[in-house]
Amino acid sequence: MYDKKYNSRSIYGKLKVCRYMNSHKTLKKLVPHTVSFSREHMKSMLESHSSVYVKPDTGSQGMGIFKVKKSKGSGYTVKHIVKKKQLSRHLSSASAVYDHINKKSDKKLIIQKGITLDRVNGRAYDIRVMVQRKPGGNWTVNGYSVKVGAPKKIVTNYYQGGKLYTMEKLGKEQGKSAETTSKRKADLKSKSLKIAKHLSTKRKGMHELGIDFAYDKKQHLWVIEVNSNHPQFYPIKWLDPAAYKKMKEFARSYGRKDA
Repeated sequence: MYDKKYNSRSIYGKLKVCRYMNSHKTLKKLVPHTVSFSREHMKSMLESHSSVYVKPDTGSQGMGIFKVKKSKGSGYTVKHIVKKKQLSRHLSSASAVYDHINKKSDKKLIIQKGITLDRVNGRAYDIRVMVQRKPGGNWTVNGYSVKVGAPKKIVTNYYQGGKLYTMEKLGKEQGKSAETTSKRKADLKSKSLKIAKHLSTKRKGMHELGIDFAYDKKQHLWVIEVNSNHPQFYPIKWLDPAAYKKMKEFARSYGRKDA
């Protein structure tokens, strides 16, 4: 795990973040069904959902992630990210899926309902919103980046061969009007600030959050992950230099240099 050397506390664990979000009457609508990793939960989740993701409770860069999907005939297809490779195999039962993943990973894991992501140019994408505050200040949305997944990859992460778009490029590539993109950004900003304010009542001393949102094919908005432990925004340096400069300014205020 990254050893943070600057003044911004973290909420460790995706499951804990989901529980905090589920305690809020409106934010809970953004949270996909998420449970701890166990044989019983694997069985119940695969009975309830056509696909699930199994992820490290703490982790980044798309590594150590599994996607489990019901096969057309019988059994399940399990796809797995190892470093920058994606492996696949077929297993006959939920119990076999559990054994396979349990053998492959030595980390604490969670199981999350699979979301059929909206697409741009045939590729799945999600949206990172960077929320920061200077010590003693208010939460501020300082940047957006759209992570467009590599073809057939189960993750959208930039480090797994994905691409980065601005929100404006996403809208243009999807044939949406500038007004629609503006409304999307306003909605993401509103929800991001609400998330930041709520989570900071659960954990004092936080100064930065990288919130990953995703639209599904029906345009319902979900929160895939909230990263408070050293969220990466260095790639935005080339995507949106003005936003990157502002993020760096805020980061310096709470002692972060490597961003």
